[in-house]
Amino acid sequence: MNSSHILLPTSLTAVILAFMSIFYVAEHEKAIKFRLGEIVKSDYQPGIHFKFPLINNVNKFDSRVLTLNARSERFLTSEKKNVIVDSFAKWRVGNVGLFYTTVGGNEFQANLRLDQILKDAMRSEFGLRTIKELVAEDRGNLRKVLLDKLAPMAEEYGIELIDIRIKRIDLPNEVSASVYRRMEAERERVAREFRSQGSEIAERIKAQADKEKNIIIAEAFRQAEQRRGRGDAKAAEVYAKSYGKDTEFYAFYRSLNAYQASFENTQDTMLLEPNTDFFKYFSKEN
Repeated sequence: MNSSHILLPTSLTAVILAFMSIFYVAEHEKAIKFRLGEIVKSDYQPGIHFKFPLINNVNKFDSRVLTLNARSERFLTSEKKNVIVDSFAKWRVGNVGLFYTTVGGNEFQANLRLDQILKDAMRSEFGLRTIKELVAEDRGNLRKVLLDKLAPMAEEYGIELIDIRIKRIDLPNEVSASVYRRMEAERERVAREFRSQGSEIAERIKAQADKEKNIIIAEAFRQAEQRRGRGDAKAAEVYAKSYGKDTEFYAFYRSLNAYQASFENTQDTMLLEPNTDFFKYFSKEN
C-alpha cells in the first residue's frame, strides 16, 4: 500500500482530534468542563482552552445581564391593605458551577427561583410599611434593603443579583376609592381650617382698618373744627373792625339780609306792628 494513502487518513484524524481538543470561551460567556458527566473546571477566562476529546465535554452559558420582569403581585401593608406592585430585577450568572448544579443552567428555572425569593422578600418588607410610607418614602432606600437581603440568597443559586427596581405601586380599585375618600375628607378639613384662619385674619384686618378710619375721621374733624373756629374768629374780627367804621351802613345791610330771608317764600305771612325795629328802614324818616 502506498504510504501517501496511509498518511492522509492519519493526518486527517490528527486534525479532527486537534480540533476536538480545543474550545473557545467568548467575553460574554462562562464555561463548564465535564469529565464523563462530572464537573472538572468552571472558572475559565475568555480565550482558547483545551480538553480531551470523547472524555471531556463543555457547556457554555451567557454571562450578560439578564432581566426578570416579575408579574404584578398583591402585597399586604402594615395596615392590612392590599397594594399591587410591578417590579423587575437585573441579574447574571455568577458562579457558573453552582448555577448549573442548582437550576441546571436553565435561565427559565433561574428566573422562577429568583422570582419566588424576590416576592417573599417584598412581602416581608411591604408588611412593615404603611401605604403612605410606600408611596412617599424614597424608593432607593427600599431598593437597597431588598438588594442587601436578596443578594446572598441569589448567590446560593450561582446568581449575581445586580439591581432591583419597583416600577409601580397601585391600589386595588376598592382600596383606591376608600383612600381617595379619606384624602378628599382630609383636604376638605385642611381647606376649612385655612378658610377659618383666613376669615379670622380678615376680621382682624377689617377691625384694624375701621379703627384707623375712625381715628383718621376724628383727627380730620378735629382739624376741621379748629380751622373753622379760627375762620369764624377771623371773620368776627374782620366784621367787628368793619362794623366799627360805619355802624349805620352795616345795620342797614343786616336788615336787608333779614328782609331777603323773611320774604324768600311768598306763601309766608308775617304779623308785625308797623313801628317795630324790623321795618325801621321802611319809614320815611330814614
